[in-house]
Amino acid sequence: MTTKAHPLLSWSPEAVVFDCDGTLMDTERHWQDARSQVFRQFGLRPLPGFAERAKGVHYTDCGRLMAEESDKPHLAGELTESLLTHFMELVADDPVTMPGAAEFVRRLSGRLPLAVASNCPLEVVEMSLERAGLLHHFRHVVVPDEPSTGAAPGSATVRPKPWPDVYARAAWLCGADPDSTLAVEDSLTGIESARRAGLRVLGVGPRPGEEDASRADLWVTTLHSPVLLAWVRAHVPQQGGSAEG
Repeated sequence: MTTKAHPLLSWSPEAVVFDCDGTLMDTERHWQDARSQVFRQFGLRPLPGFAERAKGVHYTDCGRLMAEESDKPHLAGELTESLLTHFMELVADDPVTMPGAAEFVRRLSGRLPLAVASNCPLEVVEMSLERAGLLHHFRHVVVPDEPSTGAAPGSATVRPKPWPDVYARAAWLCGADPDSTLAVEDSLTGIESARRAGLRVLGVGPRPGEEDASRADLWVTTLHSPVLLAWVRAHVPQQGGSAEG
């Protein structure tokens, strides 16, 4: 990434919504390990490229994908339950933040509303962020409705990414218009969700091919970026004050 001015870095959002897995928390490796454990547990073998197809999808969809690609559709429920159990055990033992994530969140905290939009179960997201000391920075955590419970009475169903629901709901809860809200995402599934909700998107992580990277407004390899920290100082004002510098 070059350091010359980018349109996104001259913009002041009204809210920022973060993905969790792979963006705030280094939990994608836990999902990978959990999937491997489930495959071994059931005596199955993943097809080539499965890890990339599974990245960022809701765990129930992942369990269904594991069953379908193993030609064992009748095992979808058992695979899904086992996947979540193994993942929760792994993340409870080893909660690790992504490089630069904690500092970036703390720099933004108190300047504008922050939220999390994740495909993970609520208890997993809150547990991970609490153990990392980050949960109190976020006003809202939005996750899809559980298939067994559905939406709360009087509210619309919140579907998992790549549907736009989690990002649209998070922006609304923050009191911001979608086009005035920044999404921070590491997966193409999440980027699609945020774009469909009308948010601007900061992609983070290993840069994909140019076509995929162009789905985000801007792509950085890590949140520990001097360009991002300078952007916070210059374009994200303190609440009740003006931007620094």
